[in-house]
Amino acid sequence: MAALQSLVQKRNPHRSEMPLSLPSKAPYAPKLVLVLRTETSSSQHSIPLPRVPLPGFRGRFKLLLPERASQMLVVMKAHATPEEVSAVCNKIESLGYRAHSIPGAERTAIGITGNKGEVQPGALEEMPGVQEVIPVTKPYKLVSRDMKPENTVISFPGSDATFGGSGLAIIAGPCAIESREQAFAIAERVHRAGAQFFRGGAYKPRTSPYSFQGLGEEALRIMSEIRDHFGMKIVTEAIDHESLELVEQYADVIQVGARNMQNFSLLKRVGRSRKPVLLKRGMSATLEEFLMAAEYVMSEGNYKVALCERGVRTFADHTRNTLDLSLIPAVQRLSHLPIFVDPSHGTGKRNKVTPLSRAGVAVGADGLLIEVHCDPDRALSDGMQSLYPDQFDALMSQVRQIAAVVGRTVPAIGGPRVPASDASSKDLRAAQ
Repeated sequence: MAALQSLVQKRNPHRSEMPLSLPSKAPYAPKLVLVLRTETSSSQHSIPLPRVPLPGFRGRFKLLLPERASQMLVVMKAHATPEEVSAVCNKIESLGYRAHSIPGAERTAIGITGNKGEVQPGALEEMPGVQEVIPVTKPYKLVSRDMKPENTVISFPGSDATFGGSGLAIIAGPCAIESREQAFAIAERVHRAGAQFFRGGAYKPRTSPYSFQGLGEEALRIMSEIRDHFGMKIVTEAIDHESLELVEQYADVIQVGARNMQNFSLLKRVGRSRKPVLLKRGMSATLEEFLMAAEYVMSEGNYKVALCERGVRTFADHTRNTLDLSLIPAVQRLSHLPIFVDPSHGTGKRNKVTPLSRAGVAVGADGLLIEVHCDPDRALSDGMQSLYPDQFDALMSQVRQIAAVVGRTVPAIGGPRVPASDASSKDLRAAQ
């Protein structure tokens, strides 16, 4: 039995133990046959067992380990024509699968989804323009750097703001839109400080049913006015299918909150939207679960996805959540998607937002999501973690200095984006 455990652990390291038990009384049990199957081969191992009573038994035990569906990726040649790419996609779909063509800087890669087993490469690798057909070893395909080695950059019409570009994307605003006056006052301050994206909750999934739930469509209309007046793009959360219909009409970016990270029906519906998506990490989600949630969105055809680390629940009691900044380089190693940091939810305390913002930029995040309120003590939602406008000004001054060190650019104060090296160092000294 020890030999069996050792063999299983060697061939299947993710399984720590094999739940195998035999009856305690039997005259006959000659051997146990272990059949191991992989994506490319299978093998059979006979392991002698001690004589244990198995009345009337004259057969063999057979243990079958679960197979994993083969993941495949078609890599096109550098100079493959659009017609050749289209022909490969049509061929993949004629086989009953779904093709996802994602152009890169030097090549186009085509992911294959919908396959429950190995895709025979012979049908594809001889087609014009195909360089190779390779297996993808990870459970996610479309979010992986195997699919697209270059970083994804999400651009917005009528603006030089991007997610994942050389510029640091700053998303700022109140946790919830409470009134037109409140929203415009905050928008004026964060825009003046350099934010190019305005955040605000129209629908608020709250722990208590008696807490403020948001103004709904009225809030969306207010944010639409803010976009028209200040030119900032709007980021707001959709909490279900019903709210998503309205958010699509008004917002520039659809946010999927931590509570909905594994709401798979909502993820699929968001994937059928053409709007960019900001997907927050669940409060107890692993890195793989986080990336698989993004895979759900992309598998439906929406490749404009950005991720956001917003803290996980731990035993720490000095902070609302524990902001896991180690996730940033981990995501960037495995995935081409932009990754943001939300230090407001990640800490839940106003005095920790600016230090963790500095750390997030230093570790390589593509942007920050910051809550700002003109009167946090009277805020209807998450006032304790919202910065005063003056504090946000200081945060932006400090972020400008750190961004220069990691080769990023930042929005100018009240103007277009400028290189971080042009920002005055005296801003940092004044903020400190």
